[in-house]
Amino acid sequence: MKKLLLLLVALAFGIGLIGCTETTTVPTTEGTTTLEEVSLVVWASELDQTLMQSMIDSFEEEYADEAIFDITLGAVSEANAKDEVLTDIEAAADVFVFADDQLNELYTASALQEVVVDTADIIAANGGENAGSVQAASRDGKLYAYPMTADNGYFLFYDSSVYSETDVLTLDGILAAAAADGSQFTMQINNGWYLYSFFQGAGLSLTYDGSVNTCNWDDATTSVTGAQVTNAIIEMANNSAYVNLTDAEFVTGVNDGSISAGVNGTWNASVAEAAWGDNYAATKLPTFDIDGTAYQMSSFAGYKLVGVNATSEYSYWAMKLAEWFTNEDNQILRFESRGLGPSNVNAAASESVMSNPAIAALAQQSAYATVQNVGGNYWSPTETFGNLIVNGGLSSSSTAAEIQAALDTMVAGIEASSVE
Repeated sequence: MKKLLLLLVALAFGIGLIGCTETTTVPTTEGTTTLEEVSLVVWASELDQTLMQSMIDSFEEEYADEAIFDITLGAVSEANAKDEVLTDIEAAADVFVFADDQLNELYTASALQEVVVDTADIIAANGGENAGSVQAASRDGKLYAYPMTADNGYFLFYDSSVYSETDVLTLDGILAAAAADGSQFTMQINNGWYLYSFFQGAGLSLTYDGSVNTCNWDDATTSVTGAQVTNAIIEMANNSAYVNLTDAEFVTGVNDGSISAGVNGTWNASVAEAAWGDNYAATKLPTFDIDGTAYQMSSFAGYKLVGVNATSEYSYWAMKLAEWFTNEDNQILRFESRGLGPSNVNAAASESVMSNPAIAALAQQSAYATVQNVGGNYWSPTETFGNLIVNGGLSSSSTAAEIQAALDTMVAGIEASSVE
């Protein structure tokens, strides 16, 4: 009967019934039954291998009376998943974890299987069609991936023995308190992920239509111009209480005591908590000042997703496995074992999740965050622009023309045809 149900589901959704030609007859308490043999490959982060294997084991146990599974787990970073898949789609994993900013190129390359099993339930479990995680996993009104986490964003970590709750509301307050303490605040401005906070926060725009980016950061006629935003960033960079650090350098600085506050994400929450102990705190990003007006820093809202390879021989079971990895129970398990914030609304509302300072800070910042949807040509020009500020190519002594020229160059690069 279950085999017939699988066949009906497969036919209804236009999915080839996987494993029809490979079956095994096994004994049961009622005699014998024929089970299909299902072979799948899964790619996930090296950091998640133990956790994902436990989920694979529980999946196999759950469906042991429906199929005989051969599921192989491999280590591929979420950051590199798109490149690995697009190298050879047919040879790539059946199920893989990836960062949401890779969905556009995977979708354009027809590498993703549309989610056609339990779709409505998956959307509802993650907050509905308008939820950020669902939007990040969708294209053209259809779901193409399974939301797994809603924590791939950033916020402010700080040592509460150095900063008051009032200090951390503004960038000026943070810098003043750090200077008084003899420590430093960090935010990596030669990284487009963080640089975005200033321009978007000031009301400038960056959009992506699936082919090219459109950006007005160099527009000299907007109510707040890119030049004014740039000057605010330069002012921060010139402050002795500020230092530009990479992610790894942030960890080192927190551990050695030189960094007392910084913009970073949940992946370094345990580092900050271990270093600052009872003084460990987190909150939304601060406001920054432009000509006497405060602007709330924005951020990218990032999500990690699970995709199913459109060429998978075992599409139905690949989708069931992807759904298993991202269900409520496993999102709670992922939080408890790795500290990763759930996209599932019930999991996110659990007491253990809500009591976590980093996840609570993400929730605060979510009101000022936008789904990360940019073409590949965004990253290099923003890094170059940030490096000009970090290395002094743009400074408080730069002319208006020099700043405008740098903005024009950055935007021209951002708006060039998207990297494939």
